[in-house]
Amino acid sequence: MTGSAVVIGASGGIGKAIADALDDEGSAGTVYRFARSATGADQIDVTDEASIVAAAARVAAGAKPTLVIVATGLLHEDGRGPEKAFAELDATWLARQYAVNAIGPALVAKHFLPLMPRGDRSVFAALSARIGSIGDNRLGGWYGYRAAKAALNQLIRTLAIEERRRNDRSIVVGLHPGTVDTALSKPFQANVRPGTLFTPDRAAMQLLDVVDGLKMTDSGKVFDHEGVEIIP
Repeated sequence: MTGSAVVIGASGGIGKAIADALDDEGSAGTVYRFARSATGADQIDVTDEASIVAAAARVAAGAKPTLVIVATGLLHEDGRGPEKAFAELDATWLARQYAVNAIGPALVAKHFLPLMPRGDRSVFAALSARIGSIGDNRLGGWYGYRAAKAALNQLIRTLAIEERRRNDRSIVVGLHPGTVDTALSKPFQANVRPGTLFTPDRAAMQLLDVVDGLKMTDSGKVFDHEGVEIIP
């Protein structure tokens, strides 16, 4: 194999399962696993651009990556969680949501898209969420997470337009994994309908199947784990 794959957030439930599946498939010569909780050369924090630059430099020294997946995300932290009403809105918490869920993936794209090959099929994907759909918002609440994922979806669309000019075979997408049994969803799993809570391994295989089936015309869109496009 001459290409490589990069997983950002490879210590999380979904990210680790994706990296493991890529290793098992052997579809990439090298699978880079970056995570905030990692140490040394594998450490990355999407809110720290210097760490993204260092990770990109490491990947640049090897085979060009044909797949980059950003599997990071923040829904709750240090006792803070999704807002149920606008009275709970807090500037610091909103900024934190944007920093991790939107700005972080955009900075990863800034430094990793230039490493991906020209003239060959390449996929840059970031984990998004159906809840980021503006047109599909019928319940309200979860202000920061909704808004940050909506911002991510817009960034994905804009990145796709620019990247197409550099490589007309590039694909830049958002992926919605469904509700997965991870630390991110743990506080909210009691509300999940039976049969709709996926294991990380199943979610990883579903997402990689979606990635394999993507066409160039899909760039700039967001797809769920079944390959169905999510409305903006």
